[in-house]
Amino acid sequence: MIAVPVTRVVCPRPVRVSLFVTCLTDTVAPETGIAIVRLLERLGHEVDFPAAQTCCGQMHLNTGYRDEARQLARRFVDVFAGAEVVVAPSASCIGTVREFYSTLADGDAVLAGEIEALAPRVVELSEFLVRWLGLDDVGAVFPHRVTYHPTCHSLRVLRVGDAPHRLLRAVRGLDLVDLPQATECCGFGGTFAVKNAETSSAILTDKVRSILDTSAEVCTALDNSCLLQIGGALSRLQSGVRTAHLAEILASEAA
Repeated sequence: MIAVPVTRVVCPRPVRVSLFVTCLTDTVAPETGIAIVRLLERLGHEVDFPAAQTCCGQMHLNTGYRDEARQLARRFVDVFAGAEVVVAPSASCIGTVREFYSTLADGDAVLAGEIEALAPRVVELSEFLVRWLGLDDVGAVFPHRVTYHPTCHSLRVLRVGDAPHRLLRAVRGLDLVDLPQATECCGFGGTFAVKNAETSSAILTDKVRSILDTSAEVCTALDNSCLLQIGGALSRLQSGVRTAHLAEILASEAA
């Protein structure tokens, strides 16, 4: 596996951003996609949404359907080839494009070249804000006690580092509290949660206990898939703790 380097350049000018909303966000958390548009437009950037976009193929690739994943990779490249930058609210989907698309070319030199050209311009939201735009403070206001869960893909695949923490610390009114055993998985893992439900539930139990130990009002992360897993458990426990994607916090403004 060859890691695709992310361009680290401050863009002092308005950028035309192509939003890759992802399947899960589009289906169960559309408010996250709306929040990204509100945030980026507030910062002076133009956002377009290519209507032909579909799944990135992560689910197919993870479960061994390489032919189907290859078809979706080709579609992704075709849809976003002309984009200045592609931004998505999912470290796992971005990780699929940047880290694994190259393995799907399978001798197709044209596809391999198109992936190589596009992949460095496909970035997760916190990467875009901190590494491309050089921002920490996006003018957000969110007066709540918040803890941050670093999802496995953001931590180990994209290696976003302290970008989410830098953004959260700059939010007015936000009390950011460290999450104990933060680097531990939440147990979602895509189809892992379905195929290995008991193990997934045990991992989730530990994660939820750590969240509750912080006395946070909100748990945030970069992936709605993990927030769906965590939020479900918090809701079943009637804990009073809710989940919110980082984009939703950063898009918040004073009433």
